Amino acid sequence: MNATLVFPELVTGRHDDQGLAAWTVREGSTSRGGASCDLSRRVLEVPLEASELARVVRAHELMHARVSPHVEHLVAALDEVAPRALECAEEFRVNTLVARTGFDVALLTDGSERDGGRHVAQRGDWGEALCFMVAVLGTGGERPFVNAVRKARPEWRLGLGALAQHVRRLMSQISTDFLGDTTIVDELPLGYARSTLMVARLLTRAISAAPPVDAPSLRAFRRSLEPGGRRAPSGHFAPLRLDEAPVLRATARQGPTRRWRPATSGTVLRYPERLLTDDQRRLYARSRPSRGGVVVIDQSGSMDLALDDLQNLLCVAPGALIVGYSHRPGDVTGSANAWLLARGGSVHPTPPTGQVGNGVDGPVVQWAVRAARPGELVVWVTDGQVTDSNDHPSAALTRECADLVRRHRVRLARDVHEAREILRRRGAFGTARWEHFGRLGHELALNQEGY
Repeated sequence: MNATLVFPELVTGRHDDQGLAAWTVREGSTSRGGASCDLSRRVLEVPLEASELARVVRAHELMHARVSPHVEHLVAALDEVAPRALECAEEFRVNTLVARTGFDVALLTDGSERDGGRHVAQRGDWGEALCFMVAVLGTGGERPFVNAVRKARPEWRLGLGALAQHVRRLMSQISTDFLGDTTIVDELPLGYARSTLMVARLLTRAISAAPPVDAPSLRAFRRSLEPGGRRAPSGHFAPLRLDEAPVLRATARQGPTRRWRPATSGTVLRYPERLLTDDQRRLYARSRPSRGGVVVIDQSGSMDLALDDLQNLLCVAPGALIVGYSHRPGDVTGSANAWLLARGGSVHPTPPTGQVGNGVDGPVVQWAVRAARPGELVVWVTDGQVTDSNDHPSAALTRECADLVRRHRVRLARDVHEAREILRRRGAFGTARWEHFGRLGHELALNQEGY
């Protein structure tokens, strides 16, 4: 059987093309991942056999050559959506266009979708389940993949169905001509911006949410997919991204911060050299009151932190390590959600402002506990309203933080001034009562043992 000839150079009509150039065509396969279109290098890899499936696969890759964006347009969109969501949303747009031009996209399956769905579900990868479902939506791979996921994770059924319905409805409202329009508007191809990017935004929101398991959570999930809708609860903290690189400015020290002093007896043999140099043989070490500590400051919402506040803290604890934190709900850029405000007597000259949400309460307090030296205080400036990565209150995450506070005897302060008093009084509790710390205070009041 003669191999099919493919000429991508005949694909015309792009308004964002970067000039005519020859393409390289390589033989691929009909297996998933066996065909591709590289716009940057102008390399097309497709099956060259004469089967109907190979014909549809070629149409899919040639549609990429006709409508998919160049690299610079992809980069321009990555500041607001997850890369995987953008990739799968573009697959959905291309498959939709291929189907509308008369090709049978039900043939686009290689039998691997069932095993893939089972593996994704077994490892609990909710985000990948949503992304791959969108990538195969409307093709022959959709049903086996979704059925395999539902069988292993029946609780994901509601979320998968809600997203599929919403994405289908959105795409059905866009005409074919508009869907494939490559006219550049605001630095992005028009069809790509009004379809792929919109679907990717929905997909990114869905990935960040916890799978809906009942009617109330399903309603919140559906509302989050509507224009202007608030993100649904995620049920987990965001990863801590601490910016340790700010330029700090030295301040005047208020006395020594040395943690140990020589002693003739003790449990820590810290100064063996004194056996020869010290007549009193002060080889051991005893701790002395710390002039340091670790202070964690919640900078979410409208809380304003001034340079004077930091300097006042350093007056009583010149060696303190001070960290601020706030997470932008649903952030996918990897930007910092915690930052150094003071360390080793140096202070940030222009303290950063917050980013609306909490989002990393638990991780930043855990970090502070690990950063504290033996015997040092950890003080948490908070209103007690613990939230998840999408800035929703969470009873489970509040309990997690309350357990951290109890287990490590973290001191709570309502504001920087109260934190200063706690440090000044070397660990005495502040004047605030549990009811001043919202849900966290309520959780702590239920069990004060060990605190």
